[in-house]
Amino acid sequence: MTHEILVIGYGPVGKATVAQLKGRAVRVAQRDRPKDLPEDVRFTPCDVLNPASVMATVKGASQIVLAIGLPYDGAIWRTDWPKAMINVLVAAGVVKARVVFVDNLYMYGPQSAPLHEDMALQDYGAKPAARAAITRQWMEAHKAGRVKVAALRAPDFYGPGVAQSHLGDVALGNLAKGKSAMVIVNPDQPHRFAYVPDIARGVVSLLDAPDDAFGQAWHIPSAPMRTTREILAMGAEGLGKRLSISAVPMWLLPLMGLFSPMFKEMAEMRFQWDRPYDVDASKFAKRFWADATPLEVGVAETVRAYGGV
Repeated sequence: MTHEILVIGYGPVGKATVAQLKGRAVRVAQRDRPKDLPEDVRFTPCDVLNPASVMATVKGASQIVLAIGLPYDGAIWRTDWPKAMINVLVAAGVVKARVVFVDNLYMYGPQSAPLHEDMALQDYGAKPAARAAITRQWMEAHKAGRVKVAALRAPDFYGPGVAQSHLGDVALGNLAKGKSAMVIVNPDQPHRFAYVPDIARGVVSLLDAPDDAFGQAWHIPSAPMRTTREILAMGAEGLGKRLSISAVPMWLLPLMGLFSPMFKEMAEMRFQWDRPYDVDASKFAKRFWADATPLEVGVAETVRAYGGV
């Protein structure tokens, strides 16, 4: 029996997961072969929106890590996420492969309490509703016995190689270049951030877990809430530079959205930044591990990756 792990998607989380699976039988799949894919990792071209392509790709895999990203567009999410999810669920069911889905926290919608896995799904806005819809898809498929699925949910993430992040190129990356960090959120609102190597570690924990860990969602442990300003200050201090921040006021996002599709998409998600955004990961911590990477360590590693000291 094969024990091959198929990682669909080689973005920051997929790449970090492959690194932590070194020494095992691992294969990566996405549309194009990654330029930095290790020589000892096999590759299969795959279009997740094409059922035949997905079916051909999953053959030989005993477990699948679904770590894909789609363009940050609510209209695309509404149509393409359900297609991608059903294609993977059907194919995984045929070959009897377990699925670990790397997920976010959008499906909870606006909340005032720390997020926990038992919160009801919210059909709030385009992108949260899309995540709620695909959650129902995998939950129903698992409940029906067609496929075993576990979701690993993480808040906004950061780390070396994570360019498109609130702490990425325009934030810590800018600081490393001696520029002002640009933030399109409230820099003084406490927020949880997950370190990508921790997310990858969580993926591996689920891959190695018995079947009773499947059929449910898990929140990845992360460092305690800090404000974006405090986190950027850590980066500036590590660089030996003065902290300078250029922030876009939250109230301006809807207006800017009239002229910029990206700002329009971000305006929908203001609820993540207009209040403290905390995440309860005690369920995962009790079952697996709780020693998330401290922000001081993660920020230092991220700054170093940008060429900082």
